[in-house]
Amino acid sequence: MAWDEWEQLKANAQQRGDAKMQLNQLADPGGGGGGENTQGDLTVDFPDLAAIGDAAYRLRTRMDRESDHARISSMNAAGGLKAEFAIGKALDHVAVRWVDQVQSLLDACAHISNHLDYTKGAHKGDEEHIYGVISSISTLDKGFDEKRGN
Repeated sequence: MAWDEWEQLKANAQQRGDAKMQLNQLADPGGGGGGENTQGDLTVDFPDLAAIGDAAYRLRTRMDRESDHARISSMNAAGGLKAEFAIGKALDHVAVRWVDQVQSLLDACAHISNHLDYTKGAHKGDEEHIYGVISSISTLDKGFDEKRGN
């Protein structure tokens, strides 16, 4: 599109009274998903994700507490059996692997919970940034009119 054609389209829109910036879309027919949100239809309320993060946190807390019972019992039994039976060494090996596996699970649960908390905060920051950029479009539109002398 040539500059002259752009200027002509802007002048025609201004005569019709609908000279507002519109980015590659038809005019908004109304409606939308904004609901009670005064800043638009972007939201950072993720109840499903929050529930997953909460479940991961609760699982981690409970697993940390309750897995210790199995570890202590297994290590005590292994210690008692090692001196007289070969199975004592095997049970000790299982107890050590149990500790490793529990730690992996605890780390994974903490990672899930922390990541979801971080993601929610990051999306909220993104939403605020996008809202600020979109809100400044009207200021940009006025700037174009001022340069034309209107």
